[in-house]
Amino acid sequence: MKSTDVLVIGGSAAGMVAAVTGKNCWNEKSFILVKKQKNVMVPCGIPYIFGTLDSSQLNIMPVDNMLAKAGIESLVNEVVSIDKEAKVATLDDGEQIKYDKLVIATGSKPIKPKWLKGNELDNVFVIPKNTIYLDQMKEKIQGLKKVVVIGAGFIGVEFSDELTKNGHEVFLVEKENEILSAAFDEEIASRISGILKSRGINIITGNGISEVIGTAKVESVRLEDGVIIEADAVILSMGYKPNSELAGKSGIYVDESGFIAVDEYMRTHEKDVFAIGDCAQKRDFITRKRVPTMLASTACAEARVAGMNLFNIHVVKTFSGTIGIYSTAIGDYAFGTAGITEKRAIDEDISVITGFFEGVDHHPGNLPETRKQMVKLIVAKYSGVIIGGEVIGGISAGELINVIGIAIQNRMSINSLLISQIGTHPCLTASPAAYPLIKAAEIIASQIRNL
Repeated sequence: MKSTDVLVIGGSAAGMVAAVTGKNCWNEKSFILVKKQKNVMVPCGIPYIFGTLDSSQLNIMPVDNMLAKAGIESLVNEVVSIDKEAKVATLDDGEQIKYDKLVIATGSKPIKPKWLKGNELDNVFVIPKNTIYLDQMKEKIQGLKKVVVIGAGFIGVEFSDELTKNGHEVFLVEKENEILSAAFDEEIASRISGILKSRGINIITGNGISEVIGTAKVESVRLEDGVIIEADAVILSMGYKPNSELAGKSGIYVDESGFIAVDEYMRTHEKDVFAIGDCAQKRDFITRKRVPTMLASTACAEARVAGMNLFNIHVVKTFSGTIGIYSTAIGDYAFGTAGITEKRAIDEDISVITGFFEGVDHHPGNLPETRKQMVKLIVAKYSGVIIGGEVIGGISAGELINVIGIAIQNRMSINSLLISQIGTHPCLTASPAAYPLIKAAEIIASQIRNL
């Protein structure tokens, strides 16, 4: 029987970061990480295998190198059971590992709804973090013409754009009235929709899938209103569910939504057992409600918290809720969102003031590669605290939304943002005199003064 101070189950972003952070903090302790596959995908890079990248092998995280450099043992295997009393994990080949601390980072699985008639037909795909599945999926799709993507969240949008680049005729179907409706307010989402349409994607909103039609393989899709779309393949991008079966059958508490329950130190209900990443319970940073957010950036933050608290609870090192910072790029444009939308705030009975400013991301605007930059800020009306933000612009929008995320996490007020010192350069940013983020803050400040 092997023995280790810390056993980490799961080799994607959360597991890797927890192991490396833990080893950095507790260098005298031994660590073993168990992962099901030797090659671990970059999760956010999966859509690009189907257009921009030639192979899944160009989308691999250097997990083994990072673990070896940190002095962490890595095993390609699967943990099939956990004896939490004896602190022993059993692997698929029968080998056992005794541990002192356990970190569960088993991730998530794509949803394939049981109610969806025809979901078993050939050429109906989901999007797992599995190189073998994705390579086979890419090979099958390669010669097909019409592809229907169900679900217009970030992954569905990115997949649709990549498939279009590769010459497929793509229909993107979304049950809500706008694409990306959970992340952006309508005025931003509609602009993103326009950009996607200009790139050749057929977008259908306010209409969900009812049935996949075919005999052996996909022939068409029936929508809820009865419309039938001819299709050679269907990609279900309808969300993910936590992969918590191992924890549940081992007696580790899993909530009614299937997430492993954790506290702000990422501890489960069981002593010496932590859970992080997609399989772990989340709370929204603003509303404090439980949310099903699954993001690599959130997972890495949780992993660092768990790693730092493994052998001693640092009372200031906590995970205080997910801010939900998302970003993506479509062609020359990038979009980002952080915190909660205006619509969500209103639904949660939070009175808000918003500011929207449209400028450019270089100065002067005649410089090459200049893009319009639009910023929307959402601020709690009676405190002036920033609770959300949305950005469209050039590539710099990806980092600008991170700035907004930091402002939200530090509960920054609109007045503090107004007097923030920013560095600018013509080729890199908007003008300091018309910086869209600051200008949006000015618009809000003027409304607050007039209350």
